[in-house]
Amino acid sequence: MTAAEIVAELKPLGAEGYRKILRNHGVPEPMFGVKVEYLKKIQKRIKKDYQLALDLFETGIYDAMYLAGLIADDAKMTKKDLRHWVEKANCQTLCGYTVAWVAAEGLHGHELALEWIESKRESVASCGWATLSCLVALKEDGELDMAELKQLLKRIQKTIHQQPNRVRYAMNNFVISVGGYVKGLTEEAIKTATEIGTVKVDMGDTDCKVPSAVDYIQKIQKRGAIGKKRKTVKC
Repeated sequence: MTAAEIVAELKPLGAEGYRKILRNHGVPEPMFGVKVEYLKKIQKRIKKDYQLALDLFETGIYDAMYLAGLIADDAKMTKKDLRHWVEKANCQTLCGYTVAWVAAEGLHGHELALEWIESKRESVASCGWATLSCLVALKEDGELDMAELKQLLKRIQKTIHQQPNRVRYAMNNFVISVGGYVKGLTEEAIKTATEIGTVKVDMGDTDCKVPSAVDYIQKIQKRGAIGKKRKTVKC
């Protein structure tokens, strides 16, 4: 199928109620308001398609861009592709989820994440931290650079409250991810979260709240799920 055919299929699936929710979460026009459950049905049919994913992302239509992330052939995504995506992503959902997912599940996630967290652009920097969160969720502890993760935790502890809005949110999530997915750093993450204290983020006109990293990690501990990795971060 072509991107134009997919867009034509998506358009009638949109709903005004869901468009309102997306607007409240900062998603700009153009968008149709297609629920993720419908996008996943299309994903199941297409599976992976590198070129179609690129074409869908280029439409600039939110629903098509989100679907692009779901069907992207991550291993084929080049650094040029991913850098273009992070620049073109026009809302937090695409930066913090779609682009981060594809980067982390591909070949260049670690390199680009470290590049992106140095960006002065809030959207790019938050995508970098989100990508790092995805990487610790996916990779076995033996594949991770523990010293680097410790340094990143120290960096967050020192700088999080001076960062832009969405970067604070992404940094807080990184602390949670390290604490929940990396067995050897759970206590380090809890210590970092305790030192940080309350993280304030303007979540806009939504009911979303910033999770307490300490509480979140401790809940994972109580479930006995510390260190349980994910097969995919896409959802």
